[in-house]
Parts: sequence; structure tokens; C-alpha cells
Amino acid sequence: MSSATRPAPPETATAPLPAPLWHDRRFRRFWAGQSISQFGDRISELALPLIAVGALHASAGQVAALTAVIWTPNLLAVFLGAWVDQQRRKRRLLVLADLIRAATLATLPIASLAGHVTMAQLYAVAALTGAAGVLFNNAYPPFFTRLVPPSRYLDANSRLSASRSASYVAGPAIGGALVQALTAPVAVLADALSFLASAVLLGRIPVEEAPTGAGRTDGTAEPSMLARARQGLLFIARHPVLRACLGCCATVNFFTFVSSGLLVLFAGRTLGLPAGTIGLALGVGATGGLLGAVLAPRLSRRLGVGRGVALGAVLFPAPIALAALASGPPTARAGALAAAEFLSGAGLMLFDINLNSLQAAIIPDGLRSRVSGAFSTVNYGIRPLGALLGGLLATTVGVRAALIVAAVGGSLSLLWVLASPIPGIRELPAPAPAREVQGAQGAQGAQES
Repeated sequence: MSSATRPAPPETATAPLPAPLWHDRRFRRFWAGQSISQFGDRISELALPLIAVGALHASAGQVAALTAVIWTPNLLAVFLGAWVDQQRRKRRLLVLADLIRAATLATLPIASLAGHVTMAQLYAVAALTGAAGVLFNNAYPPFFTRLVPPSRYLDANSRLSASRSASYVAGPAIGGALVQALTAPVAVLADALSFLASAVLLGRIPVEEAPTGAGRTDGTAEPSMLARARQGLLFIARHPVLRACLGCCATVNFFTFVSSGLLVLFAGRTLGLPAGTIGLALGVGATGGLLGAVLAPRLSRRLGVGRGVALGAVLFPAPIALAALASGPPTARAGALAAAEFLSGAGLMLFDINLNSLQAAIIPDGLRSRVSGAFSTVNYGIRPLGALLGGLLATTVGVRAALIVAAVGGSLSLLWVLASPIPGIRELPAPAPAREVQGAQGAQGAQES
């Protein structure tokens, strides 16, 4: 559906407003658990590579492989999402995922105390925690929409994203202090405990679970897991808003991952900034994400949800060019790096909060996990390819040129949005009716017959 043939404005989900989220004990527990877990993640993101490099003397290739192993389970998210949609107790799956990650990470300090940490164990920990993360992410959307009223999607996502941004501001410093005081393997225990705390808090949240999408009303057999996975992909492909969301996300993530491994390298070698200055610039820049998360709901109400997505799609990748073009004295170069990170962080939050809220509003309950799985398989699966392209560009045309390619290419993600109904969406639409699930299943059944 093009913008020239947009339907009449849908019924919106913005009135009447329920009680503020901070008055909801269930959401406070959920927010607390996610916040604690986010800070724990920042510790492991620092500690795991340090274990590989410092304790095990891993090569650059082994460290890169460790990162790849963490992301690889996302390639199976489309199938796991299809399975999760058939499970009624999504909260139990969230708790299970947290417990798996807690137990898996706890093996590292135990092995360290026994003097038996190996690269094989690191790869296994990365694979298991990555797979549990995919399980959590697929069970998250249907649980979120049962916990938070539709009119509060923006506010809830804003608070959750603010915690995530705050973890990027303070988390690395906390992680560095723990690693220095306790060693990297023992510091991972903090992340294990954070997942345990999240599991305990999630387990104490009473919520009425949505019915599963399983079964058909015409008496035929339930679709196979492969068929349900295909339903998730087809629902995205046929939905003009979701199709544009996925195209935009995949494009911007592909190109930002072109720059992800190069920015620090560029700052140190090309801009000639010392490590302390780079860390300070990145820390200052991370506050942009925190500010963006706080201001996103207000900007969305002023600009509209769709225009918030469009603005974020450009503001997230474009500032990479500001860092790439930095010159002058060291203070100016460091300032350009900090400004680029600040603007990019703000753009990412504006993009994520509006996009996540829009998806929560338009995906039917019975399809949430399989659509989320299909979305993740494409969106996360494309990221390693972007990193590989970044390395290729850096060696052929130089790091500065590679960063400019990332900024320009990422900004082109806006074209997906402009060619869709998204810019015309001012408020979140009312939640999708359950009959859309039966429609999707019916269409799938027609194809299979």
C-alpha cells in the first residue's frame, strides 16, 4: 500500500489514559528486573572478551568468533518464535530464559576458581546465553502487551529504554571496576545474579496470559512449526507497515554494523585520541541515548509516531559522518566524536521507542512471537554481514571512507519509511483484532492445500 492510497485514519489507542505506570506495581517490578539485567549485561559484554584475551590469550579471530556465536542463535528465531506462540505461559518462558542465562554464566566463576576456564567453555556460554536471549526476546512482546495498556506503550518503552541507555552510561565503568577488583570471570557472577533477580521479579508479576494462536476453527489439524514460521514471515511481507519497519531496521542495522567495529579504531589511530579521551567522549555521547529515551514520548506526541520513526531512522546513522569528518585540535576531534555518539544515541532511542510501540499496537496477540522471531532472524542475521563489509571497506578504501558509507547507507533506510503509510501515523492504532490471526492461518492453509 503506497502513501497515495492510505486508508482512513484508524481508531487510536490513546484515550482514555489509565493510571500512570509508576502506580502499577506489576510494571515497576518488570522495569526493575529489566533494569538490573541491563546493567548486568554491560558487565558481561566487557568481561567475556577480557577472559578470552587476558586469561586465555585468544587471537583476534577467536574473539570475533566468540561475538559471532552470541549472535548466531538469532538465525533460528523464526522457528523459536513459532514455537513460543503456541505456549500459553509466556511469563514462565521469560523466567526460564533468565534462569538458563544465570546458571550458564555462573559456570565461569566456578571454573575460574578451579582453574579450568577454556575457550570451549566460553563458546558454550556464548551459545547458551544467546539462545536463551532469543527465547526471552520472542516471549517478551506478548507478555509486554498483556502487562501494559496500549495507551501506555510509548511511556513504557521510554522507561525501559532509559534504563538501557543508563546502563550504557554507567555499566562499562561498573564492569571495569568489578573486573579490576575481582578478575573478569568472577565479575561475570554479577551478570548471573542480575538474571536471577530478573527471574524472581518476573515470577512475582501476576498477569492474565493471552490465548495461544494454536488451533483452527474449521476442524483441520494445527499447522506445523514450519508452517507457523512461514505465517510470521508472510504476515510481515504482506503488511505495509511491518514490511517497511523490517526493511528500515535491517538497512540501518546493516550499515551501522559497518561502523561498529571501526569507530574506536578510527578514533585511536586516525584521530590520534588517547584511550582515556575516547572513553570520556563515548561516555558523554551515551547520555544522548538517555535523553532521547526520556524525550521520545513527548516528541512523538508533537510530531506523530510515524514521523518519530522517520526522524530516528536518519538521526541514528547520519552522525557517524560527523565523527568521520572530524579534524582540528584534539579537543575538536574528541568533541566531534562525543557529538556524533550523543546524536546517534538520541536518534536510536527515538527510532526504537516509536517502532517498538507501533509494532506492539499492530501485531495480533496470536502472532506476536512468530512475527518477532521472523523479524529478529532478518534484522539480527544481517548484522554480521555489515561488520564483514566494514572490514572489507576499511582495508580497501580506508576507515574514514567506510564510516561515511555507513552514515550515508544507514540514512537511506528512510526510503523504506517514506514509501509506506508510516509517516501518516500520528497516534498508535488500536490493538489488532484476533481475527487477523485466523486470517493469516487461513491464508496459509489455502497455500498448503
